[in-house]
Amino acid sequence: MRPSFRPMRLLTLAIFALAGLIFWMSFNTAKGTDLRSDESMLRLSDLIQERSRKNADLEESTGKVRSEVDALARRDDGSTKEEDARLAALEKAAGTRPVRGAGLTVTLSDAPADATARIPGVPEPQPNDLVIHQQDLQAVVNALWQGGAKGIRVMDQRLISTSAVRCVGNTLILQGRLYSPPYKVTAAGDPDALRRALAESPAIQNYQGYVEAYGLGWDVEQHDTVTLPGYSGTVDLHQAQPVK
Repeated sequence: MRPSFRPMRLLTLAIFALAGLIFWMSFNTAKGTDLRSDESMLRLSDLIQERSRKNADLEESTGKVRSEVDALARRDDGSTKEEDARLAALEKAAGTRPVRGAGLTVTLSDAPADATARIPGVPEPQPNDLVIHQQDLQAVVNALWQGGAKGIRVMDQRLISTSAVRCVGNTLILQGRLYSPPYKVTAAGDPDALRRALAESPAIQNYQGYVEAYGLGWDVEQHDTVTLPGYSGTVDLHQAQPVK
């Protein structure tokens, strides 16, 4: 005669079976290693750095080829002086021509990792209070444009109308390249007007509060002459298209 199983016993057996399956799957996935090891993160970081270097090399070679193509086009296009002047003005507005003149360089840097509040009554900083964020860099860029900048370079890259300043964690991703702080933003233009625009920006005023409270880096250097290279990357626009 077969023994009868009560529902509670069946439920208990099912729970133990499920637990055993979970333990086996965990062991099979981990293979005896730490799933939260930093090794995988290091490999990812190395991959990102390598891609960034390759993008830099490709950008340099693209810029050289573009210069050669532009030179040949100007030599053989049969355009008038007025048309050439109009093309030069458009290239300057697009940011593909170098810009030279007086200007400023703004440097933003993280606070020390062990920073404490410098002002009485200010709460002790959280980790996010001690690093440069995307909105901080964007605020500087926006203020410099507002101040009449003729051109802006972030780190070693010229900005154009389609450039996006994006930060992931405490790193900057700009036009396929990866950068770490300190971040340098250089603008060509009237230094006095640029300084006024920086001082009048509400977002930068907020940032200055963190500079005073926790020691975030802020430095403005004036240049009698600064040269910004022309943008040499692709200027093609891409947009989503409906699937047919």
